[in-house]
Amino acid sequence: MSGPLAVLTLENYFASVLKSCADSETVAMVAFVLAALTHAALLLGLFGGLPVFYIWLERKVAGRIQDRLGPTRVGGKFGWLQTIADGIKLIQKEDLVPKDADSLVFRMAPYLAGVASFVAFMVLPVADGWVGVAAECGAFLILALMSLEVLGIILAGYSSGSKWALFGAMREAAQMVSYEIPMAICALIPLLIAGSLNLQVVGRMQSGGFWNWFIFHDPFAFFAFFCYFTVATASVKRAPFDLAEAESELVAGFHTEYSGFRWSIFFLAEYASMFAVSGIAVLLFLGGWETGSGIETVIFGGGEGSGLRSWWKDVPIRGFGLGSYIANLFAVHVFVIKASLLVTLQIWVRWTLPRLRIDQVMTTCLKYLVPISCFLFLGAVLWPLILASTNGRPVVFGNALKSVVSSGSGSAPTVARTNSEVTR
Repeated sequence: MSGPLAVLTLENYFASVLKSCADSETVAMVAFVLAALTHAALLLGLFGGLPVFYIWLERKVAGRIQDRLGPTRVGGKFGWLQTIADGIKLIQKEDLVPKDADSLVFRMAPYLAGVASFVAFMVLPVADGWVGVAAECGAFLILALMSLEVLGIILAGYSSGSKWALFGAMREAAQMVSYEIPMAICALIPLLIAGSLNLQVVGRMQSGGFWNWFIFHDPFAFFAFFCYFTVATASVKRAPFDLAEAESELVAGFHTEYSGFRWSIFFLAEYASMFAVSGIAVLLFLGGWETGSGIETVIFGGGEGSGLRSWWKDVPIRGFGLGSYIANLFAVHVFVIKASLLVTLQIWVRWTLPRLRIDQVMTTCLKYLVPISCFLFLGAVLWPLILASTNGRPVVFGNALKSVVSSGSGSAPTVARTNSEVTR
């Protein structure tokens, strides 16, 4: 098969290992539980590990922009352990609940925001076939799941018993709900090009050279990427759109009354969401897990019978094809590096541009970004029709996307381009 494993899923892999140990019904249940626990452990590691790095990175970037060093004392010269030290400090702090707060909702709100950010990782493919839940409507599902974070924010502000926290929550709710509209419209453009809502299919369609990336498909997709990135930055409450947490006006926004560990959960969700929206941008516009140089095909081959995959095809690791596994391990690093570069750009923007007023934030969305995103979507729809009627082909350069054929339940879809052999 063309996926990363010699079996279709982790559940099938565990079932093949355990099939001689008990009856089939018991094996199926145990395999399901083991696969679920494995997926949960991997996703929690990604969800918790990346924000630790990004918090350290933000401090170092902020320090360099402000002509200072940033953290240097904990973890050696570069302060690698500063985020861990801060986490230990926050856990040790007293967990305070204001006397006028709704205790149950106040304690629950941070975890609701954190879970809403975490579940987005479940449908975010990080390599060809490596995804927690392979959903055919993964693109819309991940956007819908991330929008649930606003519920935790509203409950945090409402339950605090503080007018400052309530004002911050209402600002944040208005901002997040408004910016979700242009973000979804911009995400529709590459999905329209691909003809699929499956993020794995969208990633495979951009295989080969960087000229196959959807950002270069047409002028409307090119500008849609920048519109999406701007809107995504606002949707995850990053400056210059972080009015909900404007210290000069609202002390600290919706989490004014939070301290210690619960306060840190909000920021864990924020940094995790930064990676999630950046990962979506990479999948939709920037080639996903492909480097764009074609080095993957040269080193690993285009399928199981070529490249390093053919050298290692007879060296399985309990059902895992070693060549395909290493190929996708390389793809994971490419995907994370791409998304991290976009996160770094978000950090750079925060420490460079001044904060906008709340009326300017809403005006930017409703009067400018929504019409711009609608115009780009309409242009992306008409572009191939105009080219086909005038030029006889729906693209200016390269090969047109021909079809996406699903090869069966649980298997990797096959992507074909006209006049080429780009089939995986």
